[in-house]
Amino acid sequence: MYLIINGNNSPDFNLALEEHALTEMDIEAIILWRNSASVIIGANQNTAEEIDAEYVASRDIPVIRRQSGGGAVFHDPGNVNFTIIRDMRRGDFNNYALFTSPIIAFLETLGVRARLQGRNDLVIDGAKFCGNAQAVRRGRIMHHGCILYSADFTELSRSLRPSGAKIESHSVKSVRNRVTNIADHMEKPMPVEEFFHRLALYFMNNTDDIRPYELTAGDIAATERLVRDKYSKWEWNFGASPAYNAKREARYEFGTVEVRLFVERGIIGDIRIYGDFFGTSDKSGLENILKGARHDRSHIERILSGVDIGEYIKGMTSDELLGMIC
Repeated sequence: MYLIINGNNSPDFNLALEEHALTEMDIEAIILWRNSASVIIGANQNTAEEIDAEYVASRDIPVIRRQSGGGAVFHDPGNVNFTIIRDMRRGDFNNYALFTSPIIAFLETLGVRARLQGRNDLVIDGAKFCGNAQAVRRGRIMHHGCILYSADFTELSRSLRPSGAKIESHSVKSVRNRVTNIADHMEKPMPVEEFFHRLALYFMNNTDDIRPYELTAGDIAATERLVRDKYSKWEWNFGASPAYNAKREARYEFGTVEVRLFVERGIIGDIRIYGDFFGTSDKSGLENILKGARHDRSHIERILSGVDIGEYIKGMTSDELLGMIC
């Protein structure tokens, strides 16, 4: 077993490194890492259902899809993430007690009592501080968890607040639990960097036959290729969402507007706009402009930049329509 201390805080690089380590590196490893502010979406989720698209765009918070299932999580430098990758043993998959036991034991050394609750959550006094997920590839298993040590809960709650649209899909939905930071349960909290360092020492001192591993130039190059070809791509992070229908209705001074969308692989396959509004041009012209567009706020904003919305819906601005679509 090797211990990899990954000092990179770029979320697309870090998730790509997990995939590289799972599928291409012929070693068993524990990886410790932190991300800058980012939203990490489960492999089987519909991104539009999980985030406040307007808020994350305004804060330049990247949204990245991971390999494993489970729900959406918010990462920031106050989180410490751990990944365990090894050859698959009988009984490994869904054995969250096995893979999370070192975290529980480590926290005991800090005077913090934690336990596994339900299938895959670590809690303190009933409040969640670490969600866990797994993926299996090529006879190997990856288990990873996101530990809330001193996370910014304001950013977390704002980023993981879905839009007011009614969305129907068959994706896996996140379950919002009461959350807590480990630092709030410590008699003498330490900086997150020290917590990270102590966790690394714990793994080094309590894991059989473990040695440090430095990423090679080849590891880094292969990871950067995955970033370029997959983890930085809209097609993976948004376009891989399951097909869904979305509906939003709003009342304005000029009338009521209802927007209905059918989205598949992140592309608006059909859109219908209804309401008691007036316009000098048929609304079908506006609908045709939007068909085939990515269901992505910045993309639709560019499309609408040269369109006189009032021609189709008198009194409505581009920003108001954008808010109803995304």
